[in-house]
Amino acid sequence: MVACYPGNGTGYVKHVDNPNADGRCVTCIYYLNKNWDAKENGGILKIYPEGKSYVADVEPIFDRLLFFWSDRRNPHEVQPAYATRYAITVWYFDVEERAQAKKRFRDLTGKFPKRFSK
Repeated sequence: MVACYPGNGTGYVKHVDNPNADGRCVTCIYYLNKNWDAKENGGILKIYPEGKSYVADVEPIFDRLLFFWSDRRNPHEVQPAYATRYAITVWYFDVEERAQAKKRFRDLTGKFPKRFSK
């Protein structure tokens, strides 16, 4: 996924990438923002590790690569960005969990979702 926040205070609410066992197990984010100043531009990724008393603040600086678990262990959000903010996100999947998610979808709908392969 390629993300572009337009820089008008846009962020992303606190969430978990894999809340319902869709197969995503590791989230990888690569930042593409040269000369980023988090004090001026915002756009910090806040990670709220489950069971911990601290929050991890990750500045979206150029050439930074971030990995974290995609499930409930790492709820996270993007704080408002006041400059155009770019990131590429890739998810690593657990093959068995992914197959079970596809089967659940087929059983509920009788078809394959477009973004799932057969």
